[in-house]
Amino acid sequence: MGSITKCLFPAAGLGTRFLPATKEIPKEMLPLIDRPIIHYGVEEAVNSGCSDVVFVTGRGKRAIEDYFDRSIELENILLERGQKELYDMVVAVSEMARFAYVRQSEPLGLGHAVLCGEQFCESGFFGVILPDDVMIADTPVLRQLVELHERLGGSVVALEEVSPGEVSRYGIARVEPQEDGVYRILDLIEKPSLNEAPSRLAVVGRYLLSPRIFHHLHNLRPGSGGELQLTDAIKSLLGEEVVWGLRYNGLRLDCGTKEGWFKATVTMALENGTLREALFSLLRQRGLMDV
Repeated sequence: MGSITKCLFPAAGLGTRFLPATKEIPKEMLPLIDRPIIHYGVEEAVNSGCSDVVFVTGRGKRAIEDYFDRSIELENILLERGQKELYDMVVAVSEMARFAYVRQSEPLGLGHAVLCGEQFCESGFFGVILPDDVMIADTPVLRQLVELHERLGGSVVALEEVSPGEVSRYGIARVEPQEDGVYRILDLIEKPSLNEAPSRLAVVGRYLLSPRIFHHLHNLRPGSGGELQLTDAIKSLLGEEVVWGLRYNGLRLDCGTKEGWFKATVTMALENGTLREALFSLLRQRGLMDV
């Protein structure tokens, strides 16, 4: 289906915004309707042509490994009860891709998390999906990046125009327009103030990276927050290879905060006829909706 077969998922964060729920449950395993948040990203990677998924995890993340593994006891119970449809659904999760796991022993930033996956991804271009960002699109967003890479070569990052108040939360790109929605990245600044920002085009949640990124990560000094910033490594990569920015087609649901996760849950519920009616019924009961 494409030239990119490996996708890396940084998933070692502590999830402090969701405490106490995330004291024992990985943030990536919080439910979004009927599946955990991270499931959506893995599904996107698979639908983009990836056959190998690498999770960078940390202490307390065993539930991710268990979720994508076989559950023989559960499978047997479902078969004994004649629940073949549920059986097939459970088995399909473990057969989505080949899964590998590597531990990030310290929370040293996104760049360090990507570096932890070097042994799995050093042989060619690879995808990176940040599971907090659930992307809803007709063509998977990672697939959109793959198609641009196959046409123009080089690394590709997903871009989104953010509001002035959000600029300081992201890596912001200085760009040179190439064609509709496609930009050559000239510079990247991690979490600038609005006055320092070269644009409002933020790098969000999806990357397709050259294996040369590992060389730059190895030689990187700690940046913002004393961490290894992936943005800084990509900025360094610009000196030797082209990096493209793509304003992707789709909707990003930011599940990294309680407010964002709630909005994402409501958005997904509105796409489901039964859940949409349940939501409207509740709003009518509370006097918050007239019809």
